[in-house]
Amino acid sequence: MKIALIGYGKMGRTIHRVAESRGHEIVAIIDVDNQQDFDSDAFRSADVAIEFTTPNTAVDNYKKAFAQGVKVVSGSTGWTSRMNEVQHMCENNSATFFWSSNFSLGVNIFFTLNKYLSSMMNKFTGYTPSMNEIHHIHKLDHPSGTAITLAEGLIENVERINNWTEKTPSDDELFINHEREGEVPGTHIISWDSNVDTITIEHKAKSREGFALGAVVAAEWVASHKGFLTMDQMMGELLNN
Repeated sequence: MKIALIGYGKMGRTIHRVAESRGHEIVAIIDVDNQQDFDSDAFRSADVAIEFTTPNTAVDNYKKAFAQGVKVVSGSTGWTSRMNEVQHMCENNSATFFWSSNFSLGVNIFFTLNKYLSSMMNKFTGYTPSMNEIHHIHKLDHPSGTAITLAEGLIENVERINNWTEKTPSDDELFINHEREGEVPGTHIISWDSNVDTITIEHKAKSREGFALGAVVAAEWVASHKGFLTMDQMMGELLNN
């Protein structure tokens, strides 16, 4: 398969290595200094583009890729207030797009565990949930996309929690704390605190390799699919095969 990379920081370079190890060809690499290469035969030849950039540039990158007829798999976060805009492009312009806040298999298991625990804790009103997320100092957005996905899963299943906040929480809000330190790939901790004890679940990434592998697997899947695609769709299909 032919893959284009949009964004060539540490994550992009890791994806490059993982993709080639799985037999794929990297036909274009686009970063801040060569935006003109979106309009190139090399980029247009890609079956899928994998995009990991910044909150301020992600949606423009999607538009440029769609204009060249290239499918996009993206792991950029901090831009999802514009998700409806991207979905509209897929529905009206025959574009193909796959986004996940986190491509790690372990994190997607953690998403399911969080929802299950939250549904249990809905019945135990003496417990108050909170979250702490820790990432490397280069991560610009907060809370992380993974933290927001976890928060949404919790809110869906806990009637007394209606929103999340990074400020002092009201009784119906989930508090999310963020830390940025060193080169931490990503740690997410959800705690349920009561007067007598605390229940905690945690996911701790050890490297970027898991994220990169998941992104490449998603690109392999997207190559034979069309439209606005989700991780739930892919996981459901792969698990049932």
